[in-house]
Amino acid sequence: MEMPPRVIELDDLTLRRFDPVEDRAELYEVIDAARGRLRPWMSWVDEHDPERTAEFLARRQEAWEAGRDFTFAVVLGGAIVGACQLFRREGGPGGVMEIGYWLHPAATGRGVATRAAGALAAEAFRFPGVEHVEIAHDPANHASGAVAARLGFTEDRRRPAGSGEELVWRLGRQRDVVGEGAIGEGAGEESGG
Repeated sequence: MEMPPRVIELDDLTLRRFDPVEDRAELYEVIDAARGRLRPWMSWVDEHDPERTAEFLARRQEAWEAGRDFTFAVVLGGAIVGACQLFRREGGPGGVMEIGYWLHPAATGRGVATRAAGALAAEAFRFPGVEHVEIAHDPANHASGAVAARLGFTEDRRRPAGSGEELVWRLGRQRDVVGEGAIGEGAGEESGG
């Protein structure tokens, strides 16, 4: 079964697999501190508490082991500042993986989400049969759209979502994006294992 590396080093930024015990308190605190910023885009923050954080991390551990969903802590300066995820949407088309991400407000505006999403896109294309990577977000979340655009994704379609609809951006395997979150051949060579 194909798996991404447990740790991806990107200069001062690290994406690493969450530890369900060691990361519990820190992740809870980061989400709690970012609650106001995340609320418009992620309805789950209103139900967020330490118990749900523990449940989330346990589910992420199971999903990783099953090869369904790979959720990483986004670590900057030794501290968790968000999360990013590489997954196949249940019932979604074959050959497509999706990327999701969120950051604490203090980590935004520094290219962190762009570099994290770029690294995950590069990892997605290492999976056999993956021909496209998608990023979906609320159409009003312009910051998420800007990340996708910087990486060379193009607007593809809108689909129904819990909040009404999502804007879906798509990147095909043939694209070779160069830049801050560069993806393409050789882009993931700085990944650790």
